[in-house]
Amino acid sequence: MSNEQVADLTQPQRDRLAFVELRVRFSGEIRRQDLVTRFGIQSAAASRDLALYKELASGNIDYDSKGKSYVLGPDFQSVFDFPPGRVLSWLTQGFGDGEPMRLKAWVVSESPSRLALPDLDVLASVTRAIHHACPLSIEYHSISSGRTEREIVPFALIDNGLRWHVRAFDRKSQEFRDFVITRISHAVVLKGQLVAAFEMSNQDIQWTRIVELELVPHPDLPRPEITEMDYSMDGGVLRIKLRAATAGYILRQWSVDCSPDHSLRGHEYRLWLKDHLALYGVKNAMLAPGYRSPDAQNMMGKAD
Repeated sequence: MSNEQVADLTQPQRDRLAFVELRVRFSGEIRRQDLVTRFGIQSAAASRDLALYKELASGNIDYDSKGKSYVLGPDFQSVFDFPPGRVLSWLTQGFGDGEPMRLKAWVVSESPSRLALPDLDVLASVTRAIHHACPLSIEYHSISSGRTEREIVPFALIDNGLRWHVRAFDRKSQEFRDFVITRISHAVVLKGQLVAAFEMSNQDIQWTRIVELELVPHPDLPRPEITEMDYSMDGGVLRIKLRAATAGYILRQWSVDCSPDHSLRGHEYRLWLKDHLALYGVKNAMLAPGYRSPDAQNMMGKAD
């Protein structure tokens, strides 16, 4: 599809074709009803849109008569130039799936740009594996082990504020782990391969466990009432519920002092975790600023 062909279409058509491309690329399939539901059009109009997209980008989609859906073609080449941040917003928050034209902002604003954004082809393989609930073959590059070949069973994306991870069962270590998406290469969806019951997300204790935390103004900073206003606290306490698998990331992102004696110093530590024992058993609690496990504290006490 050339830029001229796209430009000749109406804006509503371009938005619908962009949606078709996103669904096929990142979910691996699209049905007429997806267009009907998303844009409020008739089924006949959805069929015309799908036929038009196939005509303009013939290698991008194929019709699966058995599943009665359009699936990713063998020679996919993206038509629309979606920025990675917008794709991630669509995947995780459900908006921004229209044509990626540059729009004028309503107000002047500045926001920090991400330093690490995943490659969209790798991300697409990850999300298709999640959508189809099937394994993914990858090359993974870690600081400790270097390059390794793995098969993982992914089921969720995690944003830790700096990087995007995929939560998955790792067949190499036989554990549920987080994988940094920018460290993944040569991702291949193993569609049709069976997934064992113990590899499914409902068996991931860290994912299914919910921890309830109480955050309060840091005791060593002045004017706690300002912190209460900033964080909309109720009675001087901010109560939150987090998945154990994400708790360490979020507490670090929010710069919460998780030391038992609120010993961290710095203007960034506006909040203190009132009961650090609430993180006991959370595997990534070591990422939380100042956190020390009760076992480590007991060892320190004996050493003293």
